[in-house]
Amino acid sequence: MTLSSAHIKSINKALHYIEHHLESDLSLECVASIAHYSPYHFHRVFKQFTNETLNNYIARKRVEKASADILHRDGITISELSTQYGFTSHSSFTRAFKKFYGVSPSNFRRDSKGKYSKISQAKSKNGQPITTFEDYVCHINQKNDTDMTSNINVKTIGNIQTVGITCIGKQQLDQSFNRLLEWAGSKGLLRNSEFKMATIFYDSFKITAPDKVRMTCCLVVDEPVNTDGEVVSTTINAGQYIIAHYEIGVEVFPVTWMNLFKWMNDNGYKKRDAPPFEIYHNNFNEHPEKKCIVDMYIPVE
Repeated sequence: MTLSSAHIKSINKALHYIEHHLESDLSLECVASIAHYSPYHFHRVFKQFTNETLNNYIARKRVEKASADILHRDGITISELSTQYGFTSHSSFTRAFKKFYGVSPSNFRRDSKGKYSKISQAKSKNGQPITTFEDYVCHINQKNDTDMTSNINVKTIGNIQTVGITCIGKQQLDQSFNRLLEWAGSKGLLRNSEFKMATIFYDSFKITAPDKVRMTCCLVVDEPVNTDGEVVSTTINAGQYIIAHYEIGVEVFPVTWMNLFKWMNDNGYKKRDAPPFEIYHNNFNEHPEKKCIVDMYIPVE
């Protein structure tokens, strides 16, 4: 079965609904109705797009949200999290957590304290997910660290209008950007040679496996644009952001993001409940050193 742009648009609508209703009832019948499909047809289309069943996707998202809270909210208890994210009991939450991370929520909190590390989902020999704490390569020298922090500011920005295509997994990024550029070209949106592309991140690579991270590949536009098919109009909401400007190779994006979040914590800022994003100022393939000129944004309060 080949997914049409109408299929993808409906699944994205369902994914957006799930993202904002993780504490609510998310039965197959409920989510299928949001996408305007029968439960049977929706289940098939959803699994093809996400490579997960609906139940597994929802359970993973709830556990990932809870793991982020464990990392960043010292005052919240495990029991409170199990109730908040719709688990029927403390034990059912613990079982779901172990399924994805291989450790109990309590041990996860204990083992991750004070670490600025990447938490990834891996699989053991018997196929069960296990947690690994893989440190990013953060041992940069003091000069580079000073150069990096000198490019960081905290500002309040207005709304940013975009059109984009949502995808799941970093392996889908290139083709999603290519489809977006083809669509934008057909609409005359690339006539200005200084157009800018962006990526919005709805999941954190610190928490979510790279092939499961949900992102939107975007074109920044001056005003809202009528869209069709899998292309959606998205507004990045106004607010206070940490904004960092870099000229870096694509291979150092992970460590740069990690250092930027460390800077956020060290300077007393807290991330708002909104997605971080990147805006690109060049095509890195045309750069003499294959570097990307990029602004990284973290919403803070």
